[in-house]
Amino acid sequence: MTAYIRDGEPAVLVLSDGTVFEGAHFGAPGEFFGEVCFNTSMAGYQEILTDPSYAGQMLNMTCPLIGNYGVNPADFESKRIYMGGFIVKELSRIPSNWRSTGDLGGFLKKHGVVGLQGIDTRALTRHLRDRGAMEGAISSLDLDPDSLLDKLAQAPGLVGRDLVREVTVAEPYVWQRGLSDDPRYHVVAFDFGIKHNILRLLTGAGCKVTVVPAFTTAQQVLALEPDGVFLSNGPGDPEPLEYAHEAIRGLLGRKPVFGICLGHQLLGIALGGRTYKLKFGHRGANQPVYFADTGRVEITAQNHGFAVDVDSLAGSPYGSIERTHWNLNDETSEGLRCSGKGAYSVQYHPEASPGPHDSRYLFEMFTDLMEEWN
Repeated sequence: MTAYIRDGEPAVLVLSDGTVFEGAHFGAPGEFFGEVCFNTSMAGYQEILTDPSYAGQMLNMTCPLIGNYGVNPADFESKRIYMGGFIVKELSRIPSNWRSTGDLGGFLKKHGVVGLQGIDTRALTRHLRDRGAMEGAISSLDLDPDSLLDKLAQAPGLVGRDLVREVTVAEPYVWQRGLSDDPRYHVVAFDFGIKHNILRLLTGAGCKVTVVPAFTTAQQVLALEPDGVFLSNGPGDPEPLEYAHEAIRGLLGRKPVFGICLGHQLLGIALGGRTYKLKFGHRGANQPVYFADTGRVEITAQNHGFAVDVDSLAGSPYGSIERTHWNLNDETSEGLRCSGKGAYSVQYHPEASPGPHDSRYLFEMFTDLMEEWN
């Protein structure tokens, strides 16, 4: 499939089913093999690009014009880009925003990310929606579809792969920005691919946050004497992360636990449940979620390709597990609570960045829970 191509060297996207999209290259030259997914957000591409949850993937933006307000370090959600490819209909040539310190193409080039523009991104989105998420190859070097398909067949897939080790920190650290002189609570946050805005909101809620590597044990966490434990977002399949399952089980009932996105899936597994891969995932800033406690519908930001099978939690050895939130588009689980162990989680992103702020009450729930337990 060929769409209007902007000026630039040619580049190509080849999907694992043989579908080919020809366009123009921007960003870094090269090639990348990974899962192709799409995001329906109209803005926030800086935060999306720097979300570590996209490791192992390439992203197609459904909004037709991207890059019009440039980039600036203040809006990054981590220190760099972790996805391997970025696909847009049209790249804005001239960024216009008083906060901008650079352009999107230069930002991708600096971080070694291959960009593709000029394809019919809505046709690509419909294809993924109808056929399901699939692996793909994006390249500005090798433009032969058959050659790229051969390489793609040898590349590792997303399912069963531990991508968290590629994004987590090597050593513990205390998040300093916004930290008060007299924090009320101490939270240990597992870094499975944590976003900066989560840390900002936790410190804003009166917490000192010690961020620890994903493979930290329960004993090491307890030695830090936290008031609560946070399980972060992150990339890929939660099933192979056995070190995380074990650590969470060791903390249940000993400290309050709050999880987001991958943290939600890991909590579900630790409680005795299972996860499964969604057909094409939820990625965007307009997903409607129902909250059973209030009867209200929240508009949420989301980025995940796996979900917790709530039926698999029946008969959990940790007691009754409640489904607190669910997605109104497809009825998938968006939240769970194990009151007897002081643990709860949501599948979506209450910290947003980008996205709506409907769900920020969840951070207050965490501080209330820590107050109750301590």
